[in-house]
Amino acid sequence: MHDIRNATIKSIVTEDFRAAAIFEKHSLDFCCNGGITIERACAQRNVDARVVFTELEQLGNAGRDTMPKFTEWPLDELVQYIINVHHKYVREALPVIFAHTQKVATVHGANHPEVVEIARHFHIVAGEMQSHMMKEENILFPYIIALVKAKRHGVAAHRPPFGTAQNPIRMMEAEHQAAGAEMYAIRSLSANYTYPEDACTTYRVSYQELQQFELDLHQHVHLENNILFPKAIDLEKELLGMGEQVEA
Repeated sequence: MHDIRNATIKSIVTEDFRAAAIFEKHSLDFCCNGGITIERACAQRNVDARVVFTELEQLGNAGRDTMPKFTEWPLDELVQYIINVHHKYVREALPVIFAHTQKVATVHGANHPEVVEIARHFHIVAGEMQSHMMKEENILFPYIIALVKAKRHGVAAHRPPFGTAQNPIRMMEAEHQAAGAEMYAIRSLSANYTYPEDACTTYRVSYQELQQFELDLHQHVHLENNILFPKAIDLEKELLGMGEQVEA
């Protein structure tokens, strides 16, 4: 791992995905707001940076070779991975978690008003993520795949109706930010997913599901914001750059 003291959090995770678990443990954002150093992120979250540095240094090289090297994957393969793993998980998890959070809010809201707010925040997340994934799968991702195929087969790339990939990407990143903020609100309301002693089984399960959902969201957004999107923009510039012949 490179000089982690001067590197951004997102670059550390991009180089070694094992670091994501450490940042998750300390509630340090490596996806939407990962463009800062560990020390700065720790100061914002009131976390001891020395502990984080120690845990990162202890990673060593054990198991590193078994982690997927997402930065080396062809972009069309990365797109399919995101759809088959993360989008599939979100679609399966949303109705289950939604039902559980709504039930907990109804049954326990009087004694634990925070669960009503948690249900409200997750309702927003559910609506946003469904729309978000449809836009990616129907607009942005097909364009990225078309760029990859154009380069692979040595044919002309076509300029998209939205002008440039940077336009939908900006929208996707803004929606990532919004979903991340909603999940962070849920984390705060739930005291880092700590359920009370009188929590029933559904209450406890819903907190576990929400925590897993946030973890998957961070990994999902990291792959897009920090790897897929920058590489797609670079590929588009390479194929449709100024001075090159572009087909409308």
